[in-house]
Amino acid sequence: MKNVTEILNTLSQFPEIGDTTNILHGDMPGDKIEIGESHRQKAAKIFPVLVEKLKGLMQQNPHQRAVLCVCGGSGVGKSESASLLGHALQSCGVGSYVLSGDNYPHRIPAQNDAERLRVFRCGALQGLVASGLYTETVKSTLQSLQQQDVDADPAQCAAHPWLTVYQAEGKKALAGYLGSEKEQNFAELSNIISQFKNGADAIYLKRMGRTPLDLWYDLVDFSQTNVLIIEWTHGNSDRYTGVDLPILLNSTPQETLEHRRSRNRDGGVDHPFTTMVLEIEQRQLESQAHKAAIIVSKSGELLSYADYRQQMAQA
Repeated sequence: MKNVTEILNTLSQFPEIGDTTNILHGDMPGDKIEIGESHRQKAAKIFPVLVEKLKGLMQQNPHQRAVLCVCGGSGVGKSESASLLGHALQSCGVGSYVLSGDNYPHRIPAQNDAERLRVFRCGALQGLVASGLYTETVKSTLQSLQQQDVDADPAQCAAHPWLTVYQAEGKKALAGYLGSEKEQNFAELSNIISQFKNGADAIYLKRMGRTPLDLWYDLVDFSQTNVLIIEWTHGNSDRYTGVDLPILLNSTPQETLEHRRSRNRDGGVDHPFTTMVLEIEQRQLESQAHKAAIIVSKSGELLSYADYRQQMAQA
């Protein structure tokens, strides 16, 4: 068996990576990555720190294995950064695999989007009834707003003051769903991590596309893999176990929205409901940030947790 620690001891800086056409990347079906200079700069900053931390982790595991995650807001560059780090380690002789956490929700994307909206509207309606503001007139107006798909738009509250309560209660319900066991299969990921760290040579990994038929498992060879990299918004969550080294790519809510616009990930990027989802996910990321072993700013600077708090306070 190769001594991975000895290999890591020879590494001091991010290796030169030329053509990225066939670079190691995440296993989400149909997922495409577009590596830019900013991604390379971030990976180059992370790599030396990552190598130093991996040395101790490899020595502690009898199979010379470690699990790290790359987390952050939607569109911040998790896929690209994870791919670069995994490819760099692999090219230096440290076997790596990039796992996409987006394969592990309970529902395909379209169904999950519908469930998110259902949870929001059910919680909002229940809160409106409990507040005593629900009337036949409100009922009729609300149905019209829902049909127009603007019931989550704060701009509508000026004309309909009761909508403030509706949106606040809906947002509370949505926060209880996003990133929870109701939405994500954390138990399955914990099991995969456990198998990997206990030396499994092969593990069945889930694949999830965008239709109900795009769901299957592939048996993945891990016999030569030392580092499992999970790239996922919820990678630093407390709801699953086994991640040794969380890496947070930081972005403010506005920066996250700008990233999504530049990548044109979906036509509803400016939709008020999408904005609400991003704000909730941002708060969740902030609540978990203290656990991150490495934090990187949007501009590519390494941050201490104190630096991170200061940056977010000024955002």
